[in-house]
Amino acid sequence: MTIVVHAADVQDRDGARLVLDRRTRRRFPFIERIFADAGYQGSQLAAAVAKTGTWTLEIVKRNELHRFVVLPKRWIVERTLAWISRNRRLARDFERYARTVAAFIRLAMIRLMLRRLTSSSRCS
Repeated sequence: MTIVVHAADVQDRDGARLVLDRRTRRRFPFIERIFADAGYQGSQLAAAVAKTGTWTLEIVKRNELHRFVVLPKRWIVERTLAWISRNRRLARDFERYARTVAAFIRLAMIRLMLRRLTSSSRCS
């Protein structure tokens, strides 16, 4: 949908504001809720979400107990990152430019979507 790659010295909640621009809102009017982890808590990001429209920000926190528990919305993000890291170029930080990383992430997701679309509609 939208991807922004920034330097490691940018905080998560500051980088999230780059994704939440008006173009994103116009392109995806059907989105109602944004799920984020605790790194995105704060009044600045909540204000940025409120400024973009009717989106609501929902923070999905980790389980406080030190055992593995599948959290429904958090698992979606974790498995998507795992699918992306199956691609050799995205398994490590090899790229020099952020634009290149963003392009390879888009290609990885296009590949994943095409594989899913074509697997159920194969001719016999």
